Amino acid sequence: MGKRPRPKPKRLAEKLVAIRLRLGLSQAELFRRLDIDRFSEPKRISDYEIGKSEPPLPVLLHYARLVGISTDVLIDDELDLPDKLPSRAKSAGVRRKQ
Repeated sequence: MGKRPRPKPKRLAEKLVAIRLRLGLSQAELFRRLDIDRFSEPKRISDYEIGKSEPPLPVLLHYARLVGISTDVLIDDELDLPDKLPSRAKSAGVRRKQ
């Protein structure tokens, strides 16, 4: 493998914060709801939200499942979160207006 770092989603942290706020949860409550203690620890939620670190893939999957969206919505900077969270039907996100 190369020495270059992999490209990182620029809007991931912003989307993770938005999910928590739309659900009306504290970081500790979100951690419990995500049920990710096998993959992470509570203080990491803050790191994910400020962009200090990226969540492991299983954690992203838990975020997506919690709110009923595709993981694409979290990863793709061209997609916005749906207006309503949690989504009833699995949402593919909203194409971002340029």
